[in-house]
Amino acid sequence: MLKILTPAQVDGYRRDGFAFPVPVLSAAEVRDLRADLESGEARQGHPLDFPEKSKSYLLYRWADALVHHPKVLDAVEDVIGPDILVYHSTMWIKEAHTPAYVRWHQDGAYFFLDPLEHVTAWVALSEASERAGCMRVIPGTHRLPMIDHDDKPDPHNMIKRGQGISGRFDGERGVSMPLGAGELSLHHTALVHCSPGNDGDDRRMGLGISFIPAHVRPLGPVRPSALLVRGEDRYKHFLPETRLATPMSAEAQAAHAEAVRLFRARQDQGFTKAAE
Repeated sequence: MLKILTPAQVDGYRRDGFAFPVPVLSAAEVRDLRADLESGEARQGHPLDFPEKSKSYLLYRWADALVHHPKVLDAVEDVIGPDILVYHSTMWIKEAHTPAYVRWHQDGAYFFLDPLEHVTAWVALSEASERAGCMRVIPGTHRLPMIDHDDKPDPHNMIKRGQGISGRFDGERGVSMPLGAGELSLHHTALVHCSPGNDGDDRRMGLGISFIPAHVRPLGPVRPSALLVRGEDRYKHFLPETRLATPMSAEAQAAHAEAVRLFRARQDQGFTKAAE
């Protein structure tokens, strides 16, 4: 029995590779979590950036709350089952009236997981309208194999290495996935997607959480870490992460640094080694 998605949304996810919008947070929760994030930015003296924007759930209360939120996990369970790990997360913040963008890409091209069953839940903490540069997707591309990606670093590219697909989808506009604050979208790891700049008057803020069923395994010699957030992990393919206890404590910062180090070590090996 489905927990939160409609049968039409599940069918759409299987057929097209994505589903949206799914309401998961109340207005009060959005205000609280955004305030916590932005007060942390004020204390640190700068907007959230690398490396803290990656695997933020190991550092901050707001991110820990999102990856464990029952409604978020209900939506994820409806497409991948009850035994759920968080493999990665990225906080995507596009400041108002900025050209920050993301090229056409597939998440699976740099996550190196098998089988390709990871789902990204993108949870909006502010309005992610078309004007604000919401995600755009190309339906059905999740049935494609991993496509060659190249690195094109650019000051406005929100993926640090600038990874993306050159040529094949030039001129494509795709389908927009606008979200209101407190809603999420789901997309498959092989779905081709991008996002343009933010022409809106507010920051576009969303946490992209990469969830995997526990039977998925990492490829390659590096054994990365992951956090069990629902059910059980009978497979032990990943080094276990420990849930955040005290935000930004020395212990939290050390755990975060090691988890990010392992994730980057696997990325640095490149796609050609994914089948080792």
